[in-house]
Amino acid sequence: MDTTPNAAAQARRIHDTLPVVDGHNDLPWAIRTRAAGSLTDADPRDHLEGYHTDLPRLLQGGVGVQFWSVYVPSWSRDPQATTHRQIDLVTEMSALAPEMTELAATADRADEIRREGRIAGLLGIEGGHSIENSLGAIAEFHRRGVRYMTLTHADTIDWADSATDVPRHRGLTDFGRSVIGEMNRVGMLVDVSHVSTDTMRQAVSTSRAPVIASHSSAFAIAPHPRNVPDDVIELIAAGGGVVMVTFVPAFLVAATAGQAQGMFEEQRRLRAQFAPDDEAGFAAAARERFGAIEIDRGTVTDVADHICHVAAVGGVASVGIGSDFDGMEATPVGLEDTSCYPAITGELLERGWSEEDVRSVLGGNAMRALRVAEDAALTAA
Repeated sequence: MDTTPNAAAQARRIHDTLPVVDGHNDLPWAIRTRAAGSLTDADPRDHLEGYHTDLPRLLQGGVGVQFWSVYVPSWSRDPQATTHRQIDLVTEMSALAPEMTELAATADRADEIRREGRIAGLLGIEGGHSIENSLGAIAEFHRRGVRYMTLTHADTIDWADSATDVPRHRGLTDFGRSVIGEMNRVGMLVDVSHVSTDTMRQAVSTSRAPVIASHSSAFAIAPHPRNVPDDVIELIAAGGGVVMVTFVPAFLVAATAGQAQGMFEEQRRLRAQFAPDDEAGFAAAARERFGAIEIDRGTVTDVADHICHVAAVGGVASVGIGSDFDGMEATPVGLEDTSCYPAITGELLERGWSEEDVRSVLGGNAMRALRVAEDAALTAA
């Protein structure tokens, strides 16, 4: 719904302080597949036509901390090395514009960068296939700035079941539990977006630090396996974790969730038509195939509904935002790009939320979880 002038003005004032911590943005992969990784052809300092994200629009939207996804497909021939190349891309992207952004190694440094009026960049691996079954890779990725890892992507891997593939392990294997132990040791957040509900529950019970869902919404509203059921929201909340509501229409709107059932399997069939290293070819074909489907995109109101539901189940402290900008073809109406976050704030204010609670959802909760993970690592050292 349209916000009143007072709510819109208050939202703008809040966002001028760069309060947003966005848990998931796929601009690095979009640049790799659409511009061959060229920061000359896709310079984030300028308006990137056809993308959801660039640095000026992030600042316009009040984003102070951005988790950049360094996603690579599970079908990559060398996923660990490819993930490092994606980290290189984000590092180069950040170095282009030190006046606007800087990669941060800690929550405290991220807050300092934000107070300077710049965007703090953090890194998130999207899929445990990136470590190639090596516990040693976790510490190396952490050294390079990775602060969360999604345990799986769309495919079940050797040690964890995915939400959108055939389960093989009834959740986590013993090695999967060792992965979580190592992530706790180094201070890397465990992310349960994309994983099966059994994997979610076992990850929360195994982890000594808060668990996040970096870009998932509420299953009770949109029954898609990528979303988080209420009992898991309660578990995540009890452990101090955060469910970061995503903007993907298939995970927001019940009817669209129904249309999307089987989408990941269809993507696998499409993917089989391309060589493993033809990332751009597959990405273009997927955009053409899935971008043409007519769906109910949802609106800002739907995003707020999910935020309110998670808060009702797990408490205000359990909610955050994980947009998935540049990782989806269609966005909700009113959230077309990264300049639009104030629309969520205005909607929550209209619903009677206090400014303190809004700020918690926009980013305070996510930063608290990161700090607890850092502290848990220091305690274990």
